[in-house]
Amino acid sequence: MPTCGLAATGSAATCTRFAWLPAVPQGTAQVKYAVAGEELETTGVGYHDHNWGNVGLMKVVHDWYWARGQAGPYSVIASYITSGKQYGFEPIPIFMLARDNLVIGDDPAGVRFEREGIYTDGTTGKPVATTTRYTYEEGDDRYVVSFTRTRDLSLSRMIDNVKGLKRFAARLARFDGAYLRFAGDIEVSHRRGGHVIETQGRGDLGADVLRPRARGIDRRKRS
Repeated sequence: MPTCGLAATGSAATCTRFAWLPAVPQGTAQVKYAVAGEELETTGVGYHDHNWGNVGLMKVVHDWYWARGQAGPYSVIASYITSGKQYGFEPIPIFMLARDNLVIGDDPAGVRFEREGIYTDGTTGKPVATTTRYTYEEGDDRYVVSFTRTRDLSLSRMIDNVKGLKRFAARLARFDGAYLRFAGDIEVSHRRGGHVIETQGRGDLGADVLRPRARGIDRRKRS
Protein backbone atom coordinates (compact mmCIF):
# COMPACT_ATOMS: atom_id res chain seq x y z
CA MET A 1 0.00 0.00 0.00
CA PRO A 2 2.60 2.71 0.90
CA THR A 3 4.32 2.82 -2.48
CA CYS A 4 1.55 1.79 -4.87
CA GLY A 5 -1.54 2.62 -2.77
CA LEU A 6 -2.91 -0.93 -2.84
CA ALA A 7 -3.18 -3.72 -0.27
CA ALA A 8 -4.44 -7.07 -1.55
CA THR A 9 -4.95 -10.50 0.01
CA GLY A 10 -6.05 -13.92 -1.20
CA SER A 11 -5.88 -15.64 -4.59
CA ALA A 12 -6.76 -14.00 -7.87
CA ALA A 13 -10.26 -15.47 -7.66
CA THR A 14 -10.95 -14.40 -4.07
CA CYS A 15 -8.68 -11.36 -3.79
CA THR A 16 -9.82 -8.57 -1.49
CA ARG A 17 -8.45 -5.12 -2.26
CA PHE A 18 -8.22 -1.96 -0.22
CA ALA A 19 -6.68 1.06 -1.95
CA TRP A 20 -5.76 4.51 -0.70
CA LEU A 21 -4.49 7.53 -2.62
CA PRO A 22 -3.40 10.91 -1.17
CA ALA A 23 -4.22 12.79 -4.37
CA VAL A 24 -3.19 16.13 -2.80
CA PRO A 25 -0.65 15.47 -0.02
CA GLN A 26 -0.20 19.20 0.49
CA GLY A 27 -1.78 21.95 -1.53
CA THR A 28 -3.37 25.38 -1.38
CA ALA A 29 -7.04 25.55 -0.45
CA GLN A 30 -9.29 28.48 -1.36
CA VAL A 31 -12.51 28.68 0.63
CA LYS A 32 -15.56 30.89 0.13
CA TYR A 33 -18.27 30.96 2.80
CA ALA A 34 -20.99 33.18 4.16
CA VAL A 35 -21.84 34.19 7.73
CA ALA A 36 -25.08 36.09 8.37
CA GLY A 37 -25.23 37.03 4.72
CA GLU A 38 -21.66 38.33 4.59
CA GLU A 39 -19.50 36.55 2.00
CA LEU A 40 -15.96 35.75 3.11
CA GLU A 41 -12.95 34.19 1.44
CA THR A 42 -9.76 32.70 2.84
CA THR A 43 -6.85 30.46 1.87
CA GLY A 44 -4.87 27.83 3.70
CA VAL A 45 -3.17 24.44 3.46
CA GLY A 46 -5.30 21.81 1.75
CA TYR A 47 -5.24 18.01 1.74
CA HIS A 48 -7.31 15.43 -0.12
CA ASP A 49 -7.21 11.64 -0.18
CA HIS A 50 -9.50 8.84 -1.29
CA ASN A 51 -9.85 5.15 -0.49
CA TRP A 52 -11.81 2.42 -2.21
CA GLY A 53 -11.93 -1.35 -2.64
CA ASN A 54 -14.08 -4.41 -3.15
CA VAL A 55 -14.52 -5.12 0.57
CA GLY A 56 -15.82 -3.12 3.50
CA LEU A 57 -13.06 -1.40 5.47
CA MET A 58 -14.20 -2.85 8.78
CA LYS A 59 -13.95 -6.39 7.40
CA VAL A 60 -10.21 -6.13 6.83
CA VAL A 61 -8.97 -3.50 9.30
CA HIS A 62 -8.77 -4.00 13.06
CA ASP A 63 -7.68 -0.43 13.84
CA TRP A 64 -5.51 2.39 12.58
CA TYR A 65 -3.64 5.52 13.55
CA TRP A 66 -3.34 8.19 10.87
CA ALA A 67 -1.79 11.66 10.89
CA ARG A 68 -0.52 14.39 8.63
CA GLY A 69 1.21 17.69 9.22
CA GLN A 70 3.87 20.23 8.32
CA ALA A 71 6.97 21.26 10.22
CA GLY A 72 9.23 23.82 8.57
CA PRO A 73 10.22 22.44 5.14
CA TYR A 74 8.86 18.98 6.00
CA SER A 75 5.49 17.47 5.08
CA VAL A 76 4.42 14.14 6.53
CA ILE A 77 1.62 11.64 5.98
CA ALA A 78 1.81 8.58 8.20
CA SER A 79 -0.41 5.74 9.26
CA TYR A 80 -0.15 2.47 11.13
CA ILE A 81 -2.87 0.00 10.22
CA THR A 82 -3.46 -3.26 12.10
CA SER A 83 -5.20 -5.77 9.86
CA GLY A 84 -8.09 -7.95 11.01
CA LYS A 85 -7.89 -11.19 12.95
CA GLN A 86 -8.25 -13.29 9.78
CA TYR A 87 -4.97 -11.74 8.58
CA GLY A 88 -3.15 -12.36 11.84
CA PHE A 89 -3.32 -8.70 12.96
CA GLU A 90 -0.51 -8.05 10.48
CA PRO A 91 0.68 -4.41 10.68
CA ILE A 92 0.64 -2.23 7.55
CA PRO A 93 2.74 0.92 8.01
CA ILE A 94 2.27 3.84 5.63
CA PHE A 95 4.80 6.66 5.55
CA MET A 96 5.61 9.58 3.29
CA LEU A 97 8.14 12.22 4.28
CA ALA A 98 8.89 15.15 1.97
CA ARG A 99 11.27 18.08 2.31
CA ASP A 100 10.82 21.15 0.15
CA ASN A 101 8.18 19.25 -1.86
CA LEU A 102 10.53 16.36 -2.68
CA VAL A 103 9.81 12.89 -1.23
CA ILE A 104 12.80 11.72 0.83
CA GLY A 105 11.25 8.68 2.49
CA ASP A 106 8.40 6.30 1.66
CA ASP A 107 9.72 2.76 2.17
CA PRO A 108 7.60 1.01 4.85
CA ALA A 109 10.43 -1.43 5.53
CA GLY A 110 12.37 1.44 7.10
CA VAL A 111 9.62 2.49 9.53
CA ARG A 112 9.34 1.75 13.26
CA PHE A 113 6.13 2.76 15.02
CA GLU A 114 5.72 3.62 18.73
CA ARG A 115 2.91 4.80 21.01
CA GLU A 116 3.21 6.77 24.25
CA GLY A 117 0.81 8.04 26.90
CA ILE A 118 -2.03 5.59 26.26
CA TYR A 119 -5.29 6.61 27.94
CA THR A 120 -8.91 5.49 27.77
CA ASP A 121 -11.17 7.98 26.02
CA GLY A 122 -14.18 8.74 28.18
CA THR A 123 -16.68 9.08 25.31
CA THR A 124 -15.84 5.98 23.29
CA GLY A 125 -14.16 3.84 25.93
CA LYS A 126 -11.27 3.19 23.56
CA PRO A 127 -7.55 3.10 24.43
CA VAL A 128 -5.72 5.84 22.53
CA ALA A 129 -2.11 7.04 22.46
CA THR A 130 -1.36 10.69 23.25
CA THR A 131 1.80 10.54 21.12
CA THR A 132 2.54 8.42 18.07
CA ARG A 133 6.08 8.28 16.73
CA TYR A 134 7.45 7.09 13.41
CA THR A 135 11.19 6.47 13.09
CA TYR A 136 12.40 6.19 9.52
CA GLU A 137 15.92 5.01 8.72
CA GLU A 138 17.64 4.86 5.37
CA GLY A 139 21.40 4.53 5.16
CA ASP A 140 23.03 6.92 7.66
CA ASP A 141 19.93 9.11 7.85
CA ARG A 142 17.40 8.78 10.64
CA TYR A 143 14.18 10.80 10.80
CA VAL A 144 11.96 10.79 13.87
CA VAL A 145 8.43 12.16 13.40
CA SER A 146 6.33 12.67 16.54
CA PHE A 147 2.62 13.52 16.55
CA THR A 148 1.23 14.70 19.91
CA ARG A 149 -2.47 15.24 20.61
CA THR A 150 -3.38 18.56 22.28
CA ARG A 151 -7.16 18.72 21.76
CA ASP A 152 -10.06 16.62 20.52
CA LEU A 153 -11.96 17.52 17.35
CA SER A 154 -14.41 14.61 17.19
CA LEU A 155 -15.16 11.60 19.38
CA SER A 156 -17.71 9.35 17.70
CA ARG A 157 -19.17 5.96 18.51
CA MET A 158 -20.11 4.41 15.17
CA ILE A 159 -23.24 2.74 16.52
CA ASP A 160 -24.72 6.18 17.24
CA ASN A 161 -24.98 6.73 13.47
CA VAL A 162 -26.84 3.46 12.88
CA LYS A 163 -30.64 3.40 13.07
CA GLY A 164 -33.48 0.87 13.21
CA LEU A 165 -32.85 -2.85 12.67
CA LYS A 166 -29.22 -2.27 11.75
CA ARG A 167 -28.63 -0.69 15.16
CA PHE A 168 -30.36 -3.61 16.88
CA ALA A 169 -28.22 -6.09 14.92
CA ALA A 170 -25.07 -4.14 15.73
CA ARG A 171 -25.87 -4.30 19.43
CA LEU A 172 -26.48 -8.05 19.23
CA ALA A 173 -23.10 -8.41 17.54
CA ARG A 174 -21.54 -6.30 20.33
CA PHE A 175 -20.22 -3.84 17.78
CA ASP A 176 -18.53 -0.92 19.52
CA GLY A 177 -16.42 0.71 16.83
CA ALA A 178 -15.28 4.30 17.25
CA TYR A 179 -13.68 7.11 15.27
CA LEU A 180 -11.63 9.81 17.01
CA ARG A 181 -10.09 12.91 15.46
CA PHE A 182 -7.49 15.23 17.00
CA ALA A 183 -5.41 18.35 16.52
CA GLY A 184 -1.96 18.76 18.00
CA ASP A 185 1.76 19.25 17.47
CA ILE A 186 4.24 17.70 15.07
CA GLU A 187 8.02 17.48 15.40
CA VAL A 188 10.48 16.21 12.80
CA SER A 189 14.07 15.46 13.78
CA HIS A 190 16.82 14.51 11.32
CA ARG A 191 19.99 12.77 12.46
CA ARG A 192 22.93 11.53 10.44
CA GLY A 193 25.60 9.31 11.93
CA GLY A 194 24.39 10.11 15.44
CA HIS A 195 24.53 13.88 14.93
CA VAL A 196 21.45 16.13 14.90
CA ILE A 197 21.13 17.84 11.53
CA GLU A 198 17.94 19.75 12.29
CA THR A 199 14.72 19.67 14.29
CA GLN A 200 11.50 21.31 13.12
CA GLY A 201 8.20 21.55 14.95
CA ARG A 202 4.88 23.34 14.90
CA GLY A 203 1.27 22.95 15.97
CA ASP A 204 -0.68 22.05 12.84
CA LEU A 205 -1.17 18.33 13.19
CA GLY A 206 -4.31 16.61 11.93
CA ALA A 207 -4.81 13.06 13.15
CA ASP A 208 -7.40 10.36 13.59
CA VAL A 209 -7.85 6.94 15.14
CA LEU A 210 -10.23 4.27 13.88
CA ARG A 211 -11.29 1.49 16.24
CA PRO A 212 -13.89 -0.53 14.34
CA ARG A 213 -13.55 -3.72 16.34
CA ALA A 214 -14.82 -4.68 19.75
CA ARG A 215 -11.41 -5.72 20.98
CA GLY A 216 -8.08 -4.20 21.03
CA ILE A 217 -5.51 -1.60 20.43
CA ASP A 218 -3.00 -4.01 18.91
CA ARG A 219 -1.73 -7.54 19.15
CA ARG A 220 0.10 -6.90 22.40
CA LYS A 221 -2.66 -5.17 24.28
CA ARG A 222 -6.31 -5.98 23.71
CA SER A 223 -9.20 -4.76 25.81
